Amino acid sequence: MDAVTRLHRQLVDYSNSLFQEGILDNQFGHLQQLQDESNPDFVAEVVNLYFKDSERLLNEITVALDQQNVDFTKVGGHVHQLKGSSSSIGAQRVNNVCTAFRSFCEERNIEGCQQYLQHLKQEYYLVKNKLQTLFQLQQQLLSAGGSIPAYEMSYSILPLIYLTLLQNDHNALPH
Repeated sequence: MDAVTRLHRQLVDYSNSLFQEGILDNQFGHLQQLQDESNPDFVAEVVNLYFKDSERLLNEITVALDQQNVDFTKVGGHVHQLKGSSSSIGAQRVNNVCTAFRSFCEERNIEGCQQYLQHLKQEYYLVKNKLQTLFQLQQQLLSAGGSIPAYEMSYSILPLIYLTLLQNDHNALPH
């Protein structure tokens, strides 16, 4: 088996494992369909915006939960934003943790919120690590002379993805 074939197989197996483990869902596949030769880095760019926004939100949640008088509405709003952007890129496990986290916010349960913040961070950093590895495998395949399969374009979810991921990043919005 030559290097390109081996890397291609490794990439396919790794991608499949992300879906089988529930780390990603079909929304990530839809996102991949939006990438083509005219914009070969589309998925990585969107995911990197997700990383930037998620880390900001995680920091804001942490700060809000460290206050003496916790504003559970504010915490719940940040968790809701993270849930939305996670859903938009297909980060299924992060999305699921956000759903449970929000119920603790609604109950005004500080211990539950603090516990789920740790769980949320764990799932977020897991998906970040896995996606960075996926992008590295893609780059290795391209560097070895291989190609990543083209996906059929589906523009129906493009506005939703951009609105969800860019709503809080004023520098990324067109002026």
